[in-house]
Parts: sequence; C-alpha cells; structure tokens
Amino acid sequence: MTTQPVSAGATTDPVQEVIAFEGEQVAALDGQKIKDLFTRKKNVKPVQIERSRAWVDAQPSVKGDEQWACLAQALYFEARGESVRGQFAVAEVILNRVDSAKFPNTPCKVIHQGTGRKFACQFTFTCDGHPETIREQAAYARVGKIAKMMLDGAPRDLTDNATYYHTKAVNPRWARTFARTTTIGVHHFYRPHVRVSQN
Repeated sequence: MTTQPVSAGATTDPVQEVIAFEGEQVAALDGQKIKDLFTRKKNVKPVQIERSRAWVDAQPSVKGDEQWACLAQALYFEARGESVRGQFAVAEVILNRVDSAKFPNTPCKVIHQGTGRKFACQFTFTCDGHPETIREQAAYARVGKIAKMMLDGAPRDLTDNATYYHTKAVNPRWARTFARTTTIGVHHFYRPHVRVSQN
C-alpha cells in the first residue's frame, strides 16, 4: 500500500536543482505524450460524480480495456479497504503519474514499474510475493466503476497533484523529501516540492 519515489540526481544548489528537474521533464517528453496531454484535456467532458459508496454502487456495471483492468486491480489491492473517497484519491495518484514526464505514460506501465524486484516496485501489491486473487467481487465491482470514471475524466481535485502515497502504518524515509498534500483515510499523499524562482 505504498508508492516509492523515483530517484533523481541531487544537487546542493537550488537553482541547479530546478534547472536539472525541468531539463529531465522536457527530455522525458515524447511527441505522443505531449499530443495525448493536449487532446485529452480538450476532448474530455466533465463527469458528474458523487464520491460516496451508495452512489458508486448504484452506477451500472462496467468493463473496459487493459488500462482499465490494470487501474481497477491496483485500486482493489491497494485501497479496497479505504473509503470511496480514498479509492478515488489513489486513482488520482496513478493518473497523475501517467501525466508526469517522470513516470511511464500508461496506467499499466505506471502500476507495474519495478515489478519483479521484491519490495522494490512502485506499488506494493505487484512485488510483495502474494498472489493477486480477487475474492471480494462487490469491492472489485466498486473499484472497477471508480477506475472507469477516472479514466473517463472525473475531476482530480482530492490530492493536489500528488504522485506518491503511503499508509499511516509506515513512515518511509522518502516521504521526508516531498510535500504532503493531504491525508485521506489511512493514506498520506505527497508531491515533489515546488520551488519558486527568486528574481
């Protein structure tokens, strides 16, 4: 139930650190990702949602493609015990990573980044050595609906652009290097510090 930071080169000069960070962001962008970012924002219709269990459960059953399946599975294994609001927040983190140049550009690639190295992956369920067996069908149906809503453009306004989270049960060292944006249920959410240049 923890996301891990992706390491970047550290420097002691704040100006050089900002320049290096911006350079990494630009260098990591490819033409397709830039196109996707602009077309997604233009073509997405606002989705009217209510972040309550009763409302989500009342929505029709959904199915989707591979990206939907990856996101639904991640929400099930990472946050099925959370409130619906907490499940939306975890989905935000994953999709915020998809939109960031520092991470892969699809939900499946984001979720499985680092998988195969025990406890060195980005999302704990993909590398904890336990089989991924979905036993709670009602919980899976619920997170499947949330995954579909988020992929269809539901607002991402819960975590203030967070790209990391961890449960309150742990205190990872990496969390000290990021800004905590909010706490929802049993998860703390984080994003990199934003430095404002001084003139």
